[in-house]
Amino acid sequence: MDLACVVGTFDTKGRELAYVAELARAAGARVVTVDVSTSGSAAAADVTAAEVAAHHPNGADAVFTGDRGSAVTAMAVALERYLTGRDDVGAVLGLGGSGGTALVTPAMRALPVGVGKIMVSTVASGNVAPYVGASDIAMLYSVTDVAGLNRISRLVLGNAAHALAGIVTHAVPDAQDRPAVGLTMFGVTTPCVTAVVERLGEQVDPLVFHATGTGGRAMEKLVDDGLVASVVDVSTTEVADLVAGGIMAAGDDRLDAIVRTGVPYVGSVGATDMVNFAAPDTVPQRYVGRLFYEHNPQITLMRTTKEECVAIGEFLARKITAMTGPVRILLPTGGVSALDAPGMPFHDPDADEALFTTIEHGVGRPGVVTRVPYHVNDPEFADALVAAWREVTGAEVPA
Repeated sequence: MDLACVVGTFDTKGRELAYVAELARAAGARVVTVDVSTSGSAAAADVTAAEVAAHHPNGADAVFTGDRGSAVTAMAVALERYLTGRDDVGAVLGLGGSGGTALVTPAMRALPVGVGKIMVSTVASGNVAPYVGASDIAMLYSVTDVAGLNRISRLVLGNAAHALAGIVTHAVPDAQDRPAVGLTMFGVTTPCVTAVVERLGEQVDPLVFHATGTGGRAMEKLVDDGLVASVVDVSTTEVADLVAGGIMAAGDDRLDAIVRTGVPYVGSVGATDMVNFAAPDTVPQRYVGRLFYEHNPQITLMRTTKEECVAIGEFLARKITAMTGPVRILLPTGGVSALDAPGMPFHDPDADEALFTTIEHGVGRPGVVTRVPYHVNDPEFADALVAAWREVTGAEVPA
């Protein structure tokens, strides 16, 4: 996997793309240029737009429609299939404006984490979340428009070219000597996850993801990529935000990677007692009068109600039921977060009971769901999680 792909619309950005390819080759990289133009004009590239378009499920005619919007959307699909269909791609560099960025980055997101991804873009100084998603795309602001070569663009594009060459000519040492375990953590479940990692010991490679919406998606992408062997999903709080409209929501596809791959899975309901909003004045008007806790000036937490806990439980139960691999769900009856304990502001046994009961009734498989008579952050709950992980994976870890 030592090939460097330089991708863009060669009919409008050919000079800039050629400049990047030339510098990367001079730095020792094996480069192929890939045209994703949709105009139908001939352009000088190693892989023509027609060749890329032929990878669309409905053929090249689905790309060259004459309508720019539909053509760009279809070319993005074709590029994704082209790049993911190769087994020698070590890194990809794209460049362009908002249209080019939207065309190239879906294919980058589809590539495994670890394959180099550099996007030089005019929109890289703004909100890049829609382009990056849960992938490891490096967004580089072009400073000037990608419209010719000048004293600024030569520097920016040159740095990008040398970064591309460095990725494919300097392999990262392989550290995959231990099976990777994905774990989800939130601030209010940190003691639990820390204890689980300590108990798993040196036999595994623990990958801890902050459950902020992006964290869950990143973990599941690694599951899809085959880079995570098992999951201890302590903090499913992103589902609470999904249900109630918080700012750290998972997508509707949360847990679908577990369903698709069948990796061993141990789940829980950590931090499902809360929904995240930004500063207090950002909380939707419909929630006036609810129970809030100011985590910090930028984050306001709202306690989930019994009705919301039922919806969270229904979501989790539906996904758990669809899992075909070994799965265990542990419910901490002493509280689901640091704020959900006797004397703490979010302590609400009735809401927790609604969550637990919904999951138990919704998962129609015996032996999957277990109540554990401890708080999520008690050492005994960490012990139970590790025991369940050992059961679903068949692994032996120090007691």
